[in-house]
This record gives sequence, C-alpha cells and structure tokens, in this order.
Amino acid sequence: DIGDQLWFWDEPATGAGGAAGASARVPDAAAAPAPTAASVPLALQGKPNAKDLYRNTYYDFPQEPTTAESGPTRQVFDAKCKPVRTVSQAFHDQVCVQGSGRLATGETISFAKRNCVCAAVCTRTAQQICFDVLDKKKFPWGRGATGKAITPLRSVAVDTTLIPLGTTLYIPDYHGLRDLEGKPHDGCFIAEDRGLKVKGRHIDLFTG
Repeated sequence: DIGDQLWFWDEPATGAGGAAGASARVPDAAAAPAPTAASVPLALQGKPNAKDLYRNTYYDFPQEPTTAESGPTRQVFDAKCKPVRTVSQAFHDQVCVQGSGRLATGETISFAKRNCVCAAVCTRTAQQICFDVLDKKKFPWGRGATGKAITPLRSVAVDTTLIPLGTTLYIPDYHGLRDLEGKPHDGCFIAEDRGLKVKGRHIDLFTG
C-alpha cells in the first residue's frame, strides 16, 4: 500500500439516473488537463497535509477457472432464486465476498441482494447472496455500487461516509501514467464502488 495525496470535489448532478450531487462522467484521459489552482479548493493547494492522504490498494474480480476443479461445489442463484451456475466452493466464497466475479463462460455476475434464502451461506461473511448475470455490452467490466458500469483504472471503491458515490477524485501520482490503451492518464477517478474492507481514509482502485 502507498499513501497518495487525494483531491476531491463535487460536480452538479447530471439528471435522472445520475449519482446524487455529483457527475459520473468519465473524463477524457487524452484531453483533460490536471485541475488548475483556480479549480482546486484553497485548502488542497500547496503542501499536502494529513487530511489529503489516503491509503491506496487495488482490486479486481475473481475468475472462475476454465477447467473443472475438484472438491465441494455451490450453486449460484439469481435474485429470483433461479439457478445460474454450479461453481466450486472456492470460487463461490471469493465472489460472495467481492460482490462480483467472472464465470468460465465469460459472463460477469454481480451482487443482486443479500438474505437470499436459496443461496449457500458465504463462509467468510455468513451472508446469503444472490447475483445478477450482467449484460456484456452494458457492463463490459462489471457493475459498481452506483448500479452503473465500472471501468478499470477509472473507478474506485471508497468509504461512502467520507466520500459520496459519484464524487470525482484527482490523485496527482497517477497523472501522466499510461492507461490500458496506452494513453496518458489524467489522474481523475470516479467513486463508483464500495467494499467490506474499504473503511476510513482508504481508496481501492479497480484494475479489471
């Protein structure tokens, strides 16, 4: 884990379906410059202090192996308790904690609801989770806590008691690094997810 300076600010809501009080528009990495002194709150200009520093980690989704695994299995169900797929217990226990995962078929499943009476109990959380099978075109990388598609190296999970979902974040250390398309990153991210272990001054960056 590394400590990164973090700047964040709210933007006007974009209308129906948008995150309350903030814009979820993904900035253009090739065109958008770094925030200028005029656009950054005065409290965040100059030398960073302790309140600007957040713990930084990374997350991705568990992948079901394409070859059959030995050992116990579990059935994954959708929100209507319709069977989706039989998977290994190891994969089931990963995906019920992470909230999303990729099946060997290439489909992505994502959290639909908890306290699902048909679902197996998750070993680590004691919860019973049902899942949605996502539309590949609408959610090529998965779905975040806002209900919208998430994007590698653009979406982050946050503690929503400190940073509301939909908030635009600027992390200076990422500005100029290459994104997945080889373009320079503008350092801007969107708070679009949350996590069981993302608490306090902690951001978890989605890598795909």
